[in-house]
Amino acid sequence: MTTTTAAVLVPLLPFLGAAAGLLLGRRAPGFVRPLAVLPTLAAAGLAVLVAVRQGGGAGGGTAPLTAATRLADTGSVPIDLALQVDGFAALVAVLVAVVACCVQIYSTGYLRDDPRYPSYAALVSLFTAAMLLVVYADDLIVLLIGWEIMGICSYFLVGHYWETAAARSASLKAFLVTKLGDVPFLIGIFALAGDTGTFRISEIHTRLTSETAGVPLDHPTLIALLLLAGVAGKSAQFPLHTWLPDAMAGPTPVSALIHAATMVAAGVFVVARLLPVFASSAAALAVLAAMAAVTMVGSALAALAQDDIKRVLAYSTVGQLGYMTGALAVDDRGAAVFHLITHGAFKALLFLGAGVVIHAAGSNSLAAMSRMSGLSQRIPDAFWTMTVALLALAAIPPFAGFFSKEAVLGTAEHAATGHTPGVPTGVGWTVLLAGLLTALLTAGYAARLWLLAFRGRGEPVPDHGKQPVAMNVVLWVLFIPTAALGLAYGTLPAWFDGETLTPTLATSVLGTGSALVGVLVMYGAWRHRSARAARVPLGAVAAHPEAADAVSEAEAIATHEAAYGSIAGASDPADPGRLLLGPLHRHAAVGFHLDAVYSALFVRPVRAAARLVRFLDREVVETYVRGAGGAPRLLGAAVRRAQTGNVQTYLGALLAGSLVLAVAAVLVAAGA
Repeated sequence: MTTTTAAVLVPLLPFLGAAAGLLLGRRAPGFVRPLAVLPTLAAAGLAVLVAVRQGGGAGGGTAPLTAATRLADTGSVPIDLALQVDGFAALVAVLVAVVACCVQIYSTGYLRDDPRYPSYAALVSLFTAAMLLVVYADDLIVLLIGWEIMGICSYFLVGHYWETAAARSASLKAFLVTKLGDVPFLIGIFALAGDTGTFRISEIHTRLTSETAGVPLDHPTLIALLLLAGVAGKSAQFPLHTWLPDAMAGPTPVSALIHAATMVAAGVFVVARLLPVFASSAAALAVLAAMAAVTMVGSALAALAQDDIKRVLAYSTVGQLGYMTGALAVDDRGAAVFHLITHGAFKALLFLGAGVVIHAAGSNSLAAMSRMSGLSQRIPDAFWTMTVALLALAAIPPFAGFFSKEAVLGTAEHAATGHTPGVPTGVGWTVLLAGLLTALLTAGYAARLWLLAFRGRGEPVPDHGKQPVAMNVVLWVLFIPTAALGLAYGTLPAWFDGETLTPTLATSVLGTGSALVGVLVMYGAWRHRSARAARVPLGAVAAHPEAADAVSEAEAIATHEAAYGSIAGASDPADPGRLLLGPLHRHAAVGFHLDAVYSALFVRPVRAAARLVRFLDREVVETYVRGAGGAPRLLGAAVRRAQTGNVQTYLGALLAGSLVLAVAAVLVAAGA
């Protein structure tokens, strides 16, 4: 099998699995699980094969794999079905395929009793195929197809528990907010093609970076900002990040897929592929850096105030994506994609582990878990793997998150000191300072999650038996890259652009020191407040852990607000996050009221306009329509009354009319 054939099959196999699953899901339910797992597993194997054959990508001297066939000759800018596999694409495809395979295997146990599992599994496969298409695509229109397919898949998967109001509103919100960014993204693609004369990403890259044939863009800032709007929506960056925490209403495996390897990673990857476009404008880099800084710090503060364990991880994803966009703002896509890959491993592990925790505790509330004891003994596999994943998230050495986050901070320091041509020093300082502050906050909320979930005090957690083997095996599979992938920092530059990813001494000391301070401060606050947990009871746990995992999670989401208050936070005086944030806590718990601002500026005016249109349609337009129809009806009724069928009546009317006409004629003749 040639490398090109293998690369084509990587996105094609999950797509065929999705089509077969949708067609055979009801007729042959026994084939559903094989059709979900085997094509994705084969795609993962082929993605690894393609990566091995590429042997280091362009950074290692290997030419990127390219193939193309003409799809449409538009008369101006043609559209090609083209793929390009360089080092970035090869490794990101491996991440996507492996995480998707883990999610499918995990779901066979997690959703084993779900009646809608066939459609769920098919949509996950389609989601995977769309992301792989985005990764391998060398044509912006083909990339856009995968981009939009992911949007509709997220709508259906986030709304999987459509019986709950939270899932219905979350799926609609995710679809609309991302579409808000997709409109300028589409315009930006057309503007970029207009400036460069091609939709081919490789040709755009060559045009902008070639030392001999390089031609600048005519409108670099406008194009970059239009593209950035779509990236902000898909990758949940400020100010279009509000959909991602609410998307936690979907099943936990879907959360793992969206946060680790597909939808939110797509925006970062697209910026990495089109980085020369953004590097053409210092203003665009400044906007990208400001967006990254606000996203990092704001999401970390919000994560400190969340009560739902999955919402903590969701805001964590927003912040880690901020690190990636920060690295792109200082013109280093190697560091950005390095963090994208390591983050995909440990974040998938965290979400899948959270699914086990929710089932065992019977609740998604950290406040409720802090009033239980023995949770870590009931689920030892999830406990140990999540502990390491939280250490990786907090960037504690020697785990993967440390090396990738230090690569981002190191390149930001390089730009801040004026050693990155074309990048303003202010951009470097913005990313560096925000990154260090976020490192402290990240370690703090990671420690808070671990302490509240696994070091609770109170009634013992009931034993509901071991989790399905498939779920625990997946946790340990993801544990390996979470623990060791960062050690590849010395070999990964050959896959990327050749820029070093080795941690620098200054940022390593500052970043690790900030993380340790965050852990110690949170531990002190927890020790100070933990005694209150036993004295201040909260609402009863309403979910049923003895049911299947997915049922328990759906019930936990549906009953959280009734038992603990807002889905975002619980009124828990024993929460160390409440102590540390002080008056800021109530604002951080609701995402600093950004949803309320959007509701006031956009949602309410749109709804008011809709009500006005409905009023005008019913009371004005329909009035004219009814009038236009009513006049003929009245005339017809009058004529119908005259048609009595009585000959004497007709003769009398004729004589009366004749008499009237005769009188009128006499009067006219007399000159009256």
